Amino acid sequence: MAFTLGIVGAGQFAGQFATLFHHHPGVSAVHITDVIPARADELVRAVGLAGTFASFDEMLASPEIDAVAIFTQRWTHGPLVVRALRAGKHVYSAVPMAISVDEIAAIIEAVRETGLTYMMGETSYYNPSTVFARQKLAEGAFGRLFYGEGDYVHDMDLGFYEAYQYSGGENWKATASYPPLLYPTHSIGGVLGAWPTHATAVSAIGVVDQRGDGVFDRAVSQFDNDFSNATALFELAAGGSMRVNEFRRVGYPSHLRESRFRWFGTEGSFEQLALTTVWQDKTGVEDISHLIDTHASVAHDDPSLAHVAPALRDAFVSGYAAIHEAERGRIPAELIPLHNGHEGSHHFLVDDFVRAVNENTLPPVNAWQAARFTLPGVIAHESARRGGERLTIPDMGDADAR
Repeated sequence: MAFTLGIVGAGQFAGQFATLFHHHPGVSAVHITDVIPARADELVRAVGLAGTFASFDEMLASPEIDAVAIFTQRWTHGPLVVRALRAGKHVYSAVPMAISVDEIAAIIEAVRETGLTYMMGETSYYNPSTVFARQKLAEGAFGRLFYGEGDYVHDMDLGFYEAYQYSGGENWKATASYPPLLYPTHSIGGVLGAWPTHATAVSAIGVVDQRGDGVFDRAVSQFDNDFSNATALFELAAGGSMRVNEFRRVGYPSHLRESRFRWFGTEGSFEQLALTTVWQDKTGVEDISHLIDTHASVAHDDPSLAHVAPALRDAFVSGYAAIHEAERGRIPAELIPLHNGHEGSHHFLVDDFVRAVNENTLPPVNAWQAARFTLPGVIAHESARRGGERLTIPDMGDADAR
């Protein structure tokens, strides 16, 4: 079977995923809507999509749309997801899942009551480092895991100014102050994507910005936020701890590797820098960079990247890593020659959602898993606002069986 998909938002990320969904054999047609109709029209022409809808409401009301993929501003996802589920549509959502405990709980309630598929498109679950660590944990090579660390180190100067200006219009500075810990899934999702546990408590520290350019200025910020960098230390249900760093002002080559990870166990450990990745045990160190590093699948000037700001294109041209090869065989042949992105994750994201809808199975990053990747950051931001106060993190539980 194949289903029809409606994409909500025709921005930089949507353009890349529209191409993949359009070519996936499990999707029969792709439509799109955007609050700026010209962008939707342009994407239809560029990719060859089935057509546009005048509004999100019109898309939800259409019986020909079976599922929607939401690529709107990051703080808008929660309510849009619930509306789509309640309208009878399966949902793929860009990250984050939502920005409050209530919004996250509402999504899980809607998934449970409707029985529909929800998947959050977290790239780090498919990050080569996370795939490698998942395999090592399954082999028992870590021994007992007791510490994990995830960094999302993406400087504002390396593409984010352009991205916020593209999506935010004249008032872009108000939204460019988006709190780092409310975008936690690249760092948390990488760590917990390999380590099947969840966070139970947190203490976090926020760093007040000093650039003085009107971004991360509480007088301007839509979110009353002046933190540009933040660090959170979590207690985990499995025992041990997890630390994440969300940095938006950092002297680091984000375009080379914006998400990086570490795991320490009693028998083995994994550590990563921008260009080097190692596996270690009590006998020595093995450089495994050749297994983790991705190769470019398209050139930077490829027409399929026309909608992406030049400073962000490195994230989209990364292809598969060697560690992906065992799973690559399940990707439909139609997708293999197309651009991939974010450490080789895009093909897996699209295929897992399509399979989950068509086979009525739970995707890897289902609503419950998405909550465990997102909710800790929501509570961590509150901790940072309270000067590092230790706060308990509610847990939405394990996924319902299908």
